[in-house]
Amino acid sequence: MRKWLPALALLSTAALFLGVYVGSVGISPSDVTASIAYGIKSTLSHFTQTNPGEKPRYFVIIWELRLPRVLLAYLVGLSLASAGVASQALFRNPLADPYIIGVSAGAGIGAALGAIYAPSHMGSLALASALLSVFIVYSVSRVDGHVPVDTLLLAGIAYGFLASAVTWYLIISQGERAHVTWMWLMGTFNGAGWGDVGEMFIVSALGTGFLIWKWRELNLILLGEESIALGLDLHLYRKLFIGAIAVLTAFAVSTAGIIGFIGLVSPHVMRLLLGPNHKSLTPASALFGGVLLVFADLLARTVAKPTELPVGIITALMGAPFFLYLLMKHKRGELYS
Repeated sequence: MRKWLPALALLSTAALFLGVYVGSVGISPSDVTASIAYGIKSTLSHFTQTNPGEKPRYFVIIWELRLPRVLLAYLVGLSLASAGVASQALFRNPLADPYIIGVSAGAGIGAALGAIYAPSHMGSLALASALLSVFIVYSVSRVDGHVPVDTLLLAGIAYGFLASAVTWYLIISQGERAHVTWMWLMGTFNGAGWGDVGEMFIVSALGTGFLIWKWRELNLILLGEESIALGLDLHLYRKLFIGAIAVLTAFAVSTAGIIGFIGLVSPHVMRLLLGPNHKSLTPASALFGGVLLVFADLLARTVAKPTELPVGIITALMGAPFFLYLLMKHKRGELYS
């Protein structure tokens, strides 16, 4: 871990800089750093009352367009990967991902309704619908005040099918306006602003920080009912981890749409490198998830220029073969249990 954490932090810095540097307008690295430095000085000048100097030529492109987009992609990737680690521990299933408790399906309904009735509040409606969906799945799953994970899993799958059917109906009823919902459902960071970055930073810092803090409990919950004998309040921590997964995933989905496979791929890659101990697995997966999504968004912006692809297409192309690989390993009993 001592070697991997600095390496992942360095990789994150390199990915962020590359994400800002590469774009449809060619800008030199010195202009990129000058624009970022001016943006920081300009922000601080509101408090220090100092003159930030002359505005660099590409300031608007770097500070207003590319930097918030790249930072948002990193934070969304970090959140989805953290939620993915917790989901796999909670369900004791290496093929679980954070969407399994109905978050994405519920967010789809909210986004489709927003596209029809309130386009300017599409993200807010997706967030509200996602959290409401988790509450419904959680309530249905409760048995005598407890939440068995197998019941939660089945309720999440059933609700996902129902919500998907409703979303499809709403999309079809939109007619020519359906492309807005389509783009959102496939994931995009187009139009990201500093407000989105600030909101996602707070949520990801609190949610991921909680999961990193509770690494011992994530290790113990893998034992299931046997963890009670080791002193774990299993039912309490199941609720806490469900809450953390729901909040991290709901905010990520409402901000950038439904982006698949990051929450599945990142934990597995890090588990192969670092092992199953959540003390190192959780922070490493979070950092790597951010890096993965920054590179996926970079490809989405550049691979079919001047057309921009939904980032969900890129993550699906990267993640689907890896998922099939995991499925084959699971079938042969070679994944951890």
